[in-house]
Amino acid sequence: MAAQRRNLMQSHQSWTDDLPLCQMCGVGTAPNCVYSSDGKGTQSHTNEDGHLRFRGEDGCFLYGVFNGYDGSRVASFASQCLTAELLLGQLNSSHTDNDVRRILTQAFDVVEKSYFETIDDALAEKAHLSNYLLPHNENVSFHQLSSQGQKVQERLKELEQEVSGGATAVVALILNNKLYIANVGTNRALLCKSSIDGQNQVLQIGRPHSTDNEDELQRLAALGVDSARVRQAGQIAGQSSTRRLGDYRVKFNYNEIDLLSAAKTSPIIAEPEIHGSQSLDSVTGFLLLMSEGLINALESAHGPEQANQEIVAMVAAELAQQTSLETAAQSVVDRVKRLHHDVYVSGRQRATYCSRHEDMTLLIRTLNYALADGALTPTQGGRIYPVSVPYSNSQSTSKTSVTLSLVMPSQSTLTNGTNTASTLEEGTPTPGSQSPTATLQSTNTQTQSSSSSSGDGSLFRQRGSQAAQPDETGRVPPYVDFSQFYLLWGSDHSDGQSTQGGLGPQ
Repeated sequence: MAAQRRNLMQSHQSWTDDLPLCQMCGVGTAPNCVYSSDGKGTQSHTNEDGHLRFRGEDGCFLYGVFNGYDGSRVASFASQCLTAELLLGQLNSSHTDNDVRRILTQAFDVVEKSYFETIDDALAEKAHLSNYLLPHNENVSFHQLSSQGQKVQERLKELEQEVSGGATAVVALILNNKLYIANVGTNRALLCKSSIDGQNQVLQIGRPHSTDNEDELQRLAALGVDSARVRQAGQIAGQSSTRRLGDYRVKFNYNEIDLLSAAKTSPIIAEPEIHGSQSLDSVTGFLLLMSEGLINALESAHGPEQANQEIVAMVAAELAQQTSLETAAQSVVDRVKRLHHDVYVSGRQRATYCSRHEDMTLLIRTLNYALADGALTPTQGGRIYPVSVPYSNSQSTSKTSVTLSLVMPSQSTLTNGTNTASTLEEGTPTPGSQSPTATLQSTNTQTQSSSSSSGDGSLFRQRGSQAAQPDETGRVPPYVDFSQFYLLWGSDHSDGQSTQGGLGPQ
């Protein structure tokens, strides 16, 4: 069986090629990037993330996002093997919640053991060569010894590349219209429920298995690990996760790692933490699965406090504009990538956290949530979502605070060109809800005036029910009045050039 798995990995075939993809989800990705001092980015390694999105039988759906590191082998293997362990007849509608949790746990255990079976031979050869001592043969010349030792070192390097690496995983299973989340590591799952009045309630399902997770630190302490040192270090063998798939170093050689050397047994585990079931009956909204790279990029740029609300706001805004889930997911990832880059080149306070980002993956699964007509125009009322605005890369000491918000129509009914749903006040979350309130600010210091919209949609010019007619130049008047923004931008960049020669309508 191990030989079959090895051959499958080498041939790039998939165990799950014949399974149908789920059409109710979209995936967006972006490769890692390191910025130079001039803001240009380069990719430092191939994309190591993975994902799955399959529709099984008996109303069963399986989704997953895998964050690989030190190579993509583990993420790729896990996405294929986990699917084979869950969607080839193992699950059916008669299973209870306990049955499903047991099957999920067993599947992760099989993935872990199966992966190590595929690298057994390489690990054995690596151990043999690592313990290999050059022969003490007086008849062998020094040159021959040096040549032999060099070949051993080169082979050890090849083997290390073959066996190193691991992955974290967040997996969502929908069975009998009930949601189960299985998490190993530092990816994230968010469930967004939309109410009748268009507000979004955001629920983060589970906590990341990281070095600042109190439950994980207690688990490590019970095994003899100094949890205070782990918390202070922030990483174990180069990663912040305390649960991982693969990574033979922390599974087999943990006693050689200083932080883990006192452990009674293997402290870094692949056992998933399972949440659910949660009924999806009458739920309208969407499920998000995000890789650690996407989360870290957004938190590096804007801080961790509102990251969940902000990503949900971006997704909702894109779903209100795009006609394809794939396009919506990719647009959100591209937007996070731009935000991260913009903060870095701006030189603002958080720029030091944004010199690089890892691979990013976002999976959106809608739940009775219809995509809005892409031609639908903003009207008075509705939800508020952030708008990206240009930033200044100049070193000017006079900077201006500009806050813009975009009011998007909610999912509720439009009546006579206006939205009947209530509007969230800017900066005031709804009680009992974690709904986002909208605003992306360019960091600025001296001028206190700003251009912003309130919940009544005043940023948008009022229009009748008829479509706007083009003027004599063939242009249609804009929906958003940016005149105040252009005025502030011009005053900030008045270096002898007129505003009309730069930003703004000509």
